[in-house]
Amino acid sequence: MTTYYNDQVKVLVSVDCIIFGFSEGSLRVLIGKRQMDPGRGQWSLYGGFVKMEENLDEAANRVLLELTGLNNLYMRQVGAFGQVDRDPGERVISVVYYALINTSDYDIQLQREHGVEWIDINNLPPMYSDHRQMIIKAREMMKNQIAREPIGFNLLSDLFTLTQLQKLYEAVNGEEMDKRNFRKRIKEMTYIEKTELIDKTTSKRGAYLYRFNKRSFKDQERSFKL
Repeated sequence: MTTYYNDQVKVLVSVDCIIFGFSEGSLRVLIGKRQMDPGRGQWSLYGGFVKMEENLDEAANRVLLELTGLNNLYMRQVGAFGQVDRDPGERVISVVYYALINTSDYDIQLQREHGVEWIDINNLPPMYSDHRQMIIKAREMMKNQIAREPIGFNLLSDLFTLTQLQKLYEAVNGEEMDKRNFRKRIKEMTYIEKTELIDKTTSKRGAYLYRFNKRSFKDQERSFKL
């Protein structure tokens, strides 16, 4: 390391990760009780300080891997939170990321080890510092993104019904959608494929299962750019 900037005040940089999941028709966030001071015992996001040899994305991926045991998650940077008094311990600037996972992929034992829980986004408890504001901002960002690109499939199983898909969009957007208009919109999405498989867990008649075709979506994206 060089000796430049020795006359400047140093600040800490952390990453906080907002992990969204979808379960039982609701959008959920993975949070836990802080196990360190300041704020010990308060509900909090999971995060960590950026190491000297890491860039921001690498730090966020490390934190996500530590918490979930999963690689290559869908992840986007939300922004930086830098209020002077946001952390009573030190001057800390936090760069926030949100990630999407299928809750069934998350090992329940790992969840217990970290002491985290899936909490309905509409029933968030009081949280440490500005973590609640981070979640609110991340949800707004996700609402804008899900309207433009099929990021919601990261929250679903490989096979899903149209009812499950609609409930996902409603959970993200926080409002009910007209069933007829929603299905008309889905038919226009060529990358959502109907299979011959039927889900009979909710009714005797059952419902057809669909899947997301990544290759078809990429081809469609490419055609729009030509």
